[in-house]
Formats: sequence, C-alpha cells, structure tokens
Amino acid sequence: MREQSSRRELKWSRLDNTANLFPVIATERMTNVYRLSLTLDEEIDPELLQQALDKILPLFDSMNVRLRTGAFWYYFETNRKPAPRVERESEYPCRKMEPQLNNQYLFRVSYYKKRINLEVFHVLADGMGGVTFLKELACQYLRLAHPEICDEMGDHLSELTSLNTEDSYLKNFRKGQPKGYKSEPAFHMKGEKLRDSAFGVIQGYLPLAQVKEAAHRRNVSINEYLAGVYAYSIYREYLHGAVSDKPVVLCVPVNLRPYFESITTRNFFAMVSAVLRPDQEDYTRDEVEKIIVEALRQQINKEHLEKLFSYNVSNQKNLMLRAVPLVLKKLVMQWVYQVSARATTTTMTNLGVMKADKAYEPYIKRFAAILSVSQGQNTKMTVCSYGDEMVVAFCTILRDVSVQKRFFRILAEDGIKAAVESNL
Repeated sequence: MREQSSRRELKWSRLDNTANLFPVIATERMTNVYRLSLTLDEEIDPELLQQALDKILPLFDSMNVRLRTGAFWYYFETNRKPAPRVERESEYPCRKMEPQLNNQYLFRVSYYKKRINLEVFHVLADGMGGVTFLKELACQYLRLAHPEICDEMGDHLSELTSLNTEDSYLKNFRKGQPKGYKSEPAFHMKGEKLRDSAFGVIQGYLPLAQVKEAAHRRNVSINEYLAGVYAYSIYREYLHGAVSDKPVVLCVPVNLRPYFESITTRNFFAMVSAVLRPDQEDYTRDEVEKIIVEALRQQINKEHLEKLFSYNVSNQKNLMLRAVPLVLKKLVMQWVYQVSARATTTTMTNLGVMKADKAYEPYIKRFAAILSVSQGQNTKMTVCSYGDEMVVAFCTILRDVSVQKRFFRILAEDGIKAAVESNL
C-alpha cells in the first residue's frame, strides 16, 4: 500500500447530481443513511479495525471529505482530521449523520461480535460505492489480523477495489432528454409507528440456490421474482384485494455502472418504478407479478436509464439555475422532493452478488444491507448475496409487519427455507 502523506492535500469537489438532494432533505427520521455490514468468521478486534480504517481512509477521496456550504451549491472539501473512531454497535442503525460528533466525516464504522458495520450518508456514495469501501476495510483488517495473507497477497488494495471518483452522471448525460418519470400520488403504507427513535429490522437468510430455482420455475429473474412477491404482499396486506384510486408504486434503484462502463465510487444509479393500478378486485399473484415484471423490463435498458438521469443533469447544468443562491435552491429542491415522495409506495434495492479476492473468501461469511426510511416510505427492502446465501432485509418504522410475514410465507410456499431474525 502506497505511503500516505502526514498532511493530506486540501482539495474540493462538486457533489454529483444525485448527491445534491440529500443534504437538503435529511432529517432525524428520514436520514438518507444506509448501512452495509460484513460478517467474518471471527470476533472483531476493535483496535485492529481502527488501524485498518486509519490506513485506508486517506486513499479514498470519495470518503475522506467534509461537506461545506457554498453560495450556490454544497461542495466537498478534503477532511484533514483523524479518521472517525470505531465504536461498538449500541444504537439503532441508520441514525442521522452528525458530522460535528464524527470529526466532520459523513460515514461511521461500528462492530458487533463478528460483524463490521459501515453507515454512509448517501451524499457520499451509493450502495456499490459503499461496498467498495467496506470490502477494502475488511480486507485491510484481515491483513492486519492474519499476516500470512500479506505473504500471499502483499499489503496492497484488493484487485477488485476502485478509487475512481469521476462524476459519471456528467460524463454520460445527453442533452435534450425529456422528463422520464411522472409524479402521480401513490398508495402509502401507514399505521401505528414505533417510538420516535426505534428502527425495525427484519432479516431473512435464504439459500441462494433455492431462490434461483423458484425464480426459474416462474420464468423470471431473481430481482423480478422478489419484486413481484413484495408488491403482491403489499397489495394483499394493505389493500386486501380491493380497488384503489392510488397505485402501488415499487421503486427499484438500478446500478448504472455496467451500462456505461463506469467504475466510479460516487453515486451512479437511476430509479425505475413498477406501477400496479388496482382498478379491479382480487388480482392474483401471477397477475401482479406479470405487471411488475413487464414494467421493469420496459425500463431497465440503457436508452431509458440515460433519459432518466440526463433530464436531471440538464437542470443542474442550466446556467440560470446555477446562478440561483443555495438558500433558494433548497426551497425548490424540497418542494420537488415532496412531490416525488408522494409518487412512491416503497423501494426495493438489490445490490447483487458480493465478491472478494480468493485469499479473503474463507474469512468472510456474509454481506447484508439496510436502508433508512424516507418520506412516504415507512418500509423498504434490501437484497444482497454472497457465496450460497442471500440476505433480504426489511427496515420499517411501523408496528405492523404483516407485509414482511406474507413475503416470507410466500417464499416458504415456493420451497425457499428462510431463517428469519428481527429486532422488533
């Protein structure tokens, strides 16, 4: 690993197109913080984990920053303070990021028994950017804990690690793209909420081979299969098969990197929406799944994804809008967000298959991810896989968990044997 300067060079950079929104809308309850976790086969040594963080942080320009407020936009500046302290997990996940209590950093690292947690304010990076940092943190930890790995791999970054920080939105946007989404009010899952600080998490551990087989039998992809089950569970538990004048809208973030040959560690994703309009009673599961699958297949292609983010980038590049003071931009952005928030029922994020270099694979047992809730979305779902296991996690601030129960019950009916745990 290359030598680090004792005093980091001071740099500044613009936020990417997606990141501009997050500082404006973050609140105590709607934090825009996500958690990634990696479980090893051994108890975590907090001192070694701190050493690992201290060593790799200066190499990651995307994480080694503080957020500053300019006259027209927020911007990042190199953070010259020591890395944040690694702490034992003692709070609910995805709490609001408080930079003044964290050496001005916008992420935090904690541990619990064999698990390493990385929580990231979405302004820094999307899930894949966070995964890159978490994996390298774990690999560096393992190099410290097991010197024999250095004998095999050397003390350097994993071959799978990217340090690229380009703004792939700006690099790939195309002029003249129309608005690619609508803002029709959607159905929202409501009900009695948990106490103010509580955050419910329900995780299911699934044999990946069984999930693949279930999806194959229905002639859909794994992502389509899970989206169909989730949408149907919401439809049955909240609408009970009745007609609704508001659609159930399932929002699915799409990693844009494979479509545009990007390896950036910053945000680079687009949101597509699968819309179920219950204009008649008692849709079957097959009917709901067909509607969801067709909607996703129509939208998840390079041309449509390019339209989605290019329209947003064109607004950012508008010279007249750029000259508007930040205090006024914030008011407009908050209003736009309020409108868009009404148009979504929930979000399902699939981070895909996690991989590690072969030297580290025997030590890494599991990856998992959790999203914070957001306005109008009191429950969300995340998915990721590693080895022969898939982890499905639901986060919620609602007491009613009937959707989650139905979801896992349907999986069981399809032959998927899930082990489920919860903090509720």
